[in-house]
Amino acid sequence: MKLQGKTLFITGASRGIGLAIGKRAARDGANIVIAAKTAQTNPKLPGTIYSAAAEIEAAGGQALPVQTDIRDEASVLAAVELAVARFGGIDILVNNASAISLTPTPATPIKRFDLMFGVNVRGTYLCTQICLPHLRRAALAGRNPHVLNMSPPLSMREHWFSPHVAYTMAKYGMSECTLGHAGEFRPLGIAVNSLWPRTVINTAALQMIPGIDISKCRTPQILADAAYLIFTSDAKATTGNFFIDDELLAQHGVTDFEPYSVTPGTKTFLPDFFVD
Repeated sequence: MKLQGKTLFITGASRGIGLAIGKRAARDGANIVIAAKTAQTNPKLPGTIYSAAAEIEAAGGQALPVQTDIRDEASVLAAVELAVARFGGIDILVNNASAISLTPTPATPIKRFDLMFGVNVRGTYLCTQICLPHLRRAALAGRNPHVLNMSPPLSMREHWFSPHVAYTMAKYGMSECTLGHAGEFRPLGIAVNSLWPRTVINTAALQMIPGIDISKCRTPQILADAAYLIFTSDAKATTGNFFIDDELLAQHGVTDFEPYSVTPGTKTFLPDFFVD
């Protein structure tokens, strides 16, 4: 029960990868702050902060659902204050919320550009900045604080940019936070890492990408298990990394990845972006 009593602040945790990470930590008895926008049921997009809270508590954790717009400073400040009032602090920040549009420049309205940068880059930076005083207190108390950004390894290859310049810049902005904050926070004993999937993950975000064969995807659980390994590592020794999910699991002795397949028996998976 390595995460028992620890408090995780997870953005975009009402569904998908964020929820899976929260449920994995909840199995240890962790406290999960669900900082996401969806408070009312949407027939086209399953999951709300309240349904996520029910799943997290059923898994063994304590949940705090907080409707949060991570683009809005006041909204994030209020969510963090509620989290600290309820659980006494924040030990782990997961910057999971993300906006996507795989469109070329002429087909990317500036409102969509602003959304991706507002959520992916500004939201990650803002949540990290506001959680930082609480992560510093966690470090001083020996609670092994971590920041995890769900973003890819940095690569300056043209083929990752040219089909969707705006989206790539927005995701790489999150990774640049990892690179810079790892160095900035290392003296404080706060780890900052990125985690990214090797294959496409079956989440609601796939609705934004036409023609995806779900049977060739993996489930969010693979990222949840990889994230757990990061959270339970020594924050002073494990920082500044750009982890790939199956690679990290293999380093910890996992040899059977079959349980993560959407369709059992699948041998060929769709590769995710940004993994050379």
